[in-house]
Amino acid sequence: MNTLFSEAIKLKDGVLYNLDYHQMRVNRTLQQFFGTSIDLSVLAQLIPEDKKSGLYKCRVLYNARIVSVECTPYQFRSIQSVGVVNANHISYDYKYADRSDLNRLLEKSGCDDMILIKDRLVTDASFANLVFQSPNGLYTPTSYLLRGTKREYLLDKGLIQEREIRQEDLTQYERVFFINALIDLEDNISMDIQSLRYLT
Repeated sequence: MNTLFSEAIKLKDGVLYNLDYHQMRVNRTLQQFFGTSIDLSVLAQLIPEDKKSGLYKCRVLYNARIVSVECTPYQFRSIQSVGVVNANHISYDYKYADRSDLNRLLEKSGCDDMILIKDRLVTDASFANLVFQSPNGLYTPTSYLLRGTKREYLLDKGLIQEREIRQEDLTQYERVFFINALIDLEDNISMDIQSLRYLT
């Protein structure tokens, strides 16, 4: 099998963040597709000295073994427009390296990012899990596409809760936050719900 998978890990000042959560996801993928295992703790030995200060995205490509490790400077993206898009044809249960379906849909939307809707249920953005803010708290959809490591961490810490969120429920919320391995809630990569563009 030539399928490649990708894992993006936050590397800040020489520290790999939430490695246990990344290890769990890699384990699930490897058991499903290859029946093998990879120990991500070896990554600490592969970080170049010049990447041990500052914020980097450590991108690991793997199949039955680690294929490549690349550390690139990370900057938060600017999100000025978010489209609500039908994504019934999108499947991303595992973190495949091939994101062409997502990239095509994002390009077609004409927005900086999108909220993907499957069977009327809110799922994820193109590059992140979603957290919705209401007066009652912070909620993430039960109908996610990808089981994100930051999402798992925030749920385990009790900082967010799971809830079924349908497209018609979006107006019950005030703001949507984008989270992933490199983006925390406090980074405030977010959008006012009233500013969403409905493209479905």
